[in-house]
Formats: sequence, C-alpha cells, structure tokens
Amino acid sequence: MTNAIALGLGLVILAVFLGDAIFLQGNLPLFLGKEFAALIEYLSFWR
Repeated sequence: MTNAIALGLGLVILAVFLGDAIFLQGNLPLFLGKEFAALIEYLSFWR
C-alpha cells in the first residue's frame, strides 16, 4: 500500500465518521463496536 492510498483511505474513513456525527446523530462508532464484538464472538466459536 502506498502512502497516497493510505492517506486517501484514512480521509475516507474520517469523512464517514464526520458525516455520521453531523447528519446521523453519531451512532456509527457504537454500532460498529457492537458488530465487531459480535464478530469476535462468532469467530471464537470456530477456534
């Protein structure tokens, strides 16, 4: 991954979180945290 791609990807992720905070009441980090915890729980079954 080049620096330009990494910087572009970082800006896109930042823009998504910023847009969520401005327009959608900022629930995206909480939702992603809950979904990530559920994914870890699901993956631990296969261990």
